[in-house]
Amino acid sequence: MNPDPIKLYSAEATRNLDNIAINEFKIPGYELMKRAGKAVFNHFQNTYPLSGSILVCCGAGNNAGDGYVIAKLAQLAGLKVKVVSLIDTDKLTGDAKLAWQDWHSLGHQLADFSIELLNKTDVVIDALLGTGLQRQVEGEWAEVIEVINKSNKPVISVDIPSGLCADTGAIAGHVIQATSTLTFIALKKGLFTHHGVDCCGELLFDNLSLPSGVYNRQPEQATLLDWEHLKQQLKPRKSSSHKHQLGHVFILGGDKGMPGAIRLAAEAALRSGAGLVTVVSHKEHSTALLAGRPELMLSPSEDGHLPADFLLKATAVVIGPGLTNSNWSQNLLASALECSAPKIVDAGALRLLNKEDGPRNDWVLTPHAGEAAALLDDDHVGGAAINAATIQSSRFTSIEMLHSLYGGHIVLKGAGSLIQSPDQLIQLCPYGNPGMASAGMGDVLSGIVGSLVGQDYSLALATSIGVCIHSMAGDMAASGGETGLLASDLFEFIRQLMNPHE
Repeated sequence: MNPDPIKLYSAEATRNLDNIAINEFKIPGYELMKRAGKAVFNHFQNTYPLSGSILVCCGAGNNAGDGYVIAKLAQLAGLKVKVVSLIDTDKLTGDAKLAWQDWHSLGHQLADFSIELLNKTDVVIDALLGTGLQRQVEGEWAEVIEVINKSNKPVISVDIPSGLCADTGAIAGHVIQATSTLTFIALKKGLFTHHGVDCCGELLFDNLSLPSGVYNRQPEQATLLDWEHLKQQLKPRKSSSHKHQLGHVFILGGDKGMPGAIRLAAEAALRSGAGLVTVVSHKEHSTALLAGRPELMLSPSEDGHLPADFLLKATAVVIGPGLTNSNWSQNLLASALECSAPKIVDAGALRLLNKEDGPRNDWVLTPHAGEAAALLDDDHVGGAAINAATIQSSRFTSIEMLHSLYGGHIVLKGAGSLIQSPDQLIQLCPYGNPGMASAGMGDVLSGIVGSLVGQDYSLALATSIGVCIHSMAGDMAASGGETGLLASDLFEFIRQLMNPHE
């Protein structure tokens, strides 16, 4: 196996890499197929050394060809092997046909798929549908996938879980729930976001020993955030540092009765290193904000209007946690947008924005899917009207649309959070866990990013580091279990991550 790369590719780009290897570097396609099959079989042997039987489920195309290579290797190793095909093998062509012929020449016949056959096997090899899937999974294909999922048998998916879209992570009706997935040549975008994170199980990568020159011929479409690289960008403090050199972050929000979100954002800003944090909220929230965190400063606002010179001391402004659609909230947002300091716009403020407010280059917007849908309102993705579901099923396209309309730096939160900054490829965060699906997590993120911006990190770097720290702190906090994880549980780990060399 090869170490995971940080480059992400579309299905089309992966096919281009395959073609470049075959046509320009003269590596036969069948040789690549045999390498893929060998990689999966080695993984099977290493992971399930006591298993004596496998069921290889084949469809069409090269994914099926990989399956027949695996079946042949298993037969030669003395395992009990059953192979089923959901297509007439006379329809196989090219390298997949060669793989079928090589397996069939050993004297073996296809079996009929059944629950009884499944019950008699130890491990299932999923070679049904590959990255070229362009349709909904229906009929017999859907039935086989659902029976496999219900069997609770370990499943190794070849290249991608069958039924998963390689570009988006969307499910084409039905999808294999893999125990592990071994993907080849390139990491596909959809494996890391939306439903991809649910379906792949343990994700492994093998580049099939392609020379580096192949990858030089095909640009990637996105990149993975890498904490080992990003933590080197954190600035150590000088011994002579004082608080006025470390940023003064203003956190604006918390409409009446909603002090929690603004408190979380403010404390996150402190924990990630801001020298000073001033909260602008309702006077009645002073006890809730300051009693447990006296390091915060409160500047009450009765009507949401802020004097023109009020935010002059701000090195960053976070606007949005705890805002509603009230006049007070709208006035507060208007004051923030008039400020010259860089801005992090989150939560309620996102729902008050309109397209006339952008594009601009001095802000970071951090929407989840629902907020992203509100920002795009009457637009369309792939011909479908915008709602949270269409955002999720087209996350890469959606963030590109958001960036084109609003400019600046966009974070599309969710499983496999995406970042779009000017003149950069989309970045995808591979960290985080479902325990972070709880109230206040987004407020903590906005506080971290605001703190980093206030400490004079560029908007692009602050966004990347902030998303990474937030997600990794969530992973560290979830060591005791994901269910019941609170946003405030992240604070001690945020501090640890901000001090990687301690």
